[in-house]
Amino acid sequence: MAWVSLHVEAHSQNADRLSDTLMEIGALSASIEDANAETPDEQPIFGEPGDPPPGIWNKNIISALFDEGVDVQAVMAEVEAITGFKGLIYTTEIVAEQDWVRATQSQFDPIKITNDLWIVPTWHDAPNPNALNIVLDPGLAFGTGSHPTTHLCLAWLVDQVKPHHHVLDYGCGSGILAIAAKKLGAAEVMGVDIDGQAIISSNFNAEQNQVSAAFYMATDYPENQADIVVANILSSALSVLAPALAGVCKQHGRIALSGILREQVEQVSAIYAEWFTMDAPIFMDSWTLLTGTKK
Repeated sequence: MAWVSLHVEAHSQNADRLSDTLMEIGALSASIEDANAETPDEQPIFGEPGDPPPGIWNKNIISALFDEGVDVQAVMAEVEAITGFKGLIYTTEIVAEQDWVRATQSQFDPIKITNDLWIVPTWHDAPNPNALNIVLDPGLAFGTGSHPTTHLCLAWLVDQVKPHHHVLDYGCGSGILAIAAKKLGAAEVMGVDIDGQAIISSNFNAEQNQVSAAFYMATDYPENQADIVVANILSSALSVLAPALAGVCKQHGRIALSGILREQVEQVSAIYAEWFTMDAPIFMDSWTLLTGTKK
C-alpha cells in the first residue's frame, strides 16, 4: 500500500485555513511546516513565557496525506472552491509503505556525552558497555541528550557530582539530568517540574535505569536545599526563578543554568550574580551553560 503526499504552498494568512480544509475533505493527516526549514532563512516562531504567543511562519508548506487513488486535481479544485484561495501552487509525491517504527527508531542513535557517559535508546546496544549508559527513548517530555542544552548540563555534571552530593534537577523533563547525577554517584537526587507528564516520564525513566530518584510537581517540592542545582529551562523562566533557585542551593553549592542563547548570557548572568559567583560561560552552537558557586 502507498499514499499520496500533497504539498501546498501557503503564507501566514491562509496556512491554518488550508490545513483545516484539507482535513475536512478527506486528508488522513495535515501539517504546517516552515518552507525555509533547514536553510539560513529558517524562522523561529516559538516564544518564551511572557512573550507573545507563537505564530505561523511567513512562508509555509501544508503537507497532507491521502490514499493512493486520490484525484489530486479534484482535491485542489475543491479546496479553492471552499476557501476562495485561487492559483494555489502544489506538488505531490508517493509515500511507499514501510515499517514506520523502525524508520522512526533509525533517527535516534546512541549519543556520546563523554567517553564514559552515553545516552542509549532501548533498541540499541551500548557502544561502550563499560561506560555509564543512560537508557532513554524519545518521549513526550523534553530531554534526550541530543539538544545542546542537555548535552552541556550532562558534561558539566560528569565533572561536578561527588558521592556526598544532593542534586536537584529543576525542570526535570524526562529526568535525564537527575538520572545521570544518580548514576554518577550522587547520594540523593530530586527532580521538579510544572508538567505532570514530565513527572510520569521521569519516574518511568528512573525505573528503566534502575536508579532511585524522587520527582515532584513544583507545588509539592519539599524545599530541601541541594549541593548542586541544575536547571535546563528557558532563559525567561530562569530569570524569574532566580531567587527560588538560589534559595534551594546550599551555601558554597553549585548551580548550572542552561536553555540560554548567547545573546542572553549577560542578562541572565547579571541576575544570578546577586547570589552566585559566576564562572565563564560555556558555549555549544548557539546555546550557553552558565555555572556559579553560591556566595
